Amino acid sequence: MAEAVSSTLETRMLPCPQCNFPIPGDSRTCPNCGVDLALLALLAERSYLAGIPDTAPLPDTPAAFVPRIGDYLMEQDLLTEEELKTALARQKELADKGERRLLGQMLVELGMVSPETIDMVITNQIIELHAAVQDANRTLERRVSERTAELKHALARLTELNQLKTNLISNVSHELRTPLAHIKGYVELLEEEELGDLTLEQGKAMSVIHRATVRLGQLIDDLISFSTASRDGIELKLEQVSIRDLARDIVDRSKPKATQEGIKLRLSVDKGLPTVQADAEKLSWVIYQLLDNAIKFTPEGGRVKLWAEHVSGFVTIAVTDTGIGIPSGKLNEVFQPFHQLDGSATRRYRGTGLGLALVKQILEAHGSEITAESMENKGSTFRFELPISDNNVTGNSGAGDEGAE
Repeated sequence: MAEAVSSTLETRMLPCPQCNFPIPGDSRTCPNCGVDLALLALLAERSYLAGIPDTAPLPDTPAAFVPRIGDYLMEQDLLTEEELKTALARQKELADKGERRLLGQMLVELGMVSPETIDMVITNQIIELHAAVQDANRTLERRVSERTAELKHALARLTELNQLKTNLISNVSHELRTPLAHIKGYVELLEEEELGDLTLEQGKAMSVIHRATVRLGQLIDDLISFSTASRDGIELKLEQVSIRDLARDIVDRSKPKATQEGIKLRLSVDKGLPTVQADAEKLSWVIYQLLDNAIKFTPEGGRVKLWAEHVSGFVTIAVTDTGIGIPSGKLNEVFQPFHQLDGSATRRYRGTGLGLALVKQILEAHGSEITAESMENKGSTFRFELPISDNNVTGNSGAGDEGAE
């Protein structure tokens, strides 16, 4: 029997599970690395019998890669179907009594095959299994490589499309500026009655048109600023900036809108607040945008507060409101460009969805990060911090809390 197995297996060249060196199927040891293949098979059997297959010297792999030992012996004409059925029945009988046996052991105990045959067959199966797993790994690696290449191509295409979108926005925005300038010019002439007298109703209509053109101009400026920042990055002109003076100016500019909307506006700034190193114009735009958003999303009778304080070498700036709030799962979405939480055509709050995206880009250019905290129907707080200047100059002295209602 053993001779029949040897003649069947010796012609089959298989890779060693240890070093991948090709070896004959009936080899006891690998001529390249010297590993004892039969010992590996024996240790694997012992681990299985002990109920701890994870301790086997070879990795646990799906048995589906190679035939079960009984089927394998039958394929090699080393075992008949009837002998296999008998061995399986005996194995089950012992298992019912609590005695665990491997099929190979059972076949040897029944004298159907020799121990040498089982050793050689198991060794061969382990080698085949290892080869199958290696082949599967190579296939997986190839597929991963293909998918990675596809993703790189998709990313390159997405980057290209994003650049095209940015260029389109920039070009269209600049083209809109010229006709808008003409419209604004004639609207101002009509409003001032330079082109003739207006009735009371006509005057009201021209005021509405004037506000609409101003709003349109702001939207176009936002589009141009965003496209420029996306294409060329944000260039900063750093200088020492007094947050106190900046905040006062922004609150003064925001008073008319707050008053019109019935919002109580308050400024709270630490006395002697240190200056920060920043781009004054862009930082002013950021704070104004946050304050404007807070007023926009706060119902009549609500409160909006701009505050700043000095904490451990940083100036923390925040805008807090008692507005409609933001769902917790959507806080990060508000910083995405062209994104509105209410995307319906009938949404109450208008805008391009670029304001907070630009705020985030400008603050990141300053090395800062904006954070948002919010509760629906309770209000929101947007906060960021900037390091104080090395050669610091404190802002103007005065009261720490200033009302602007």
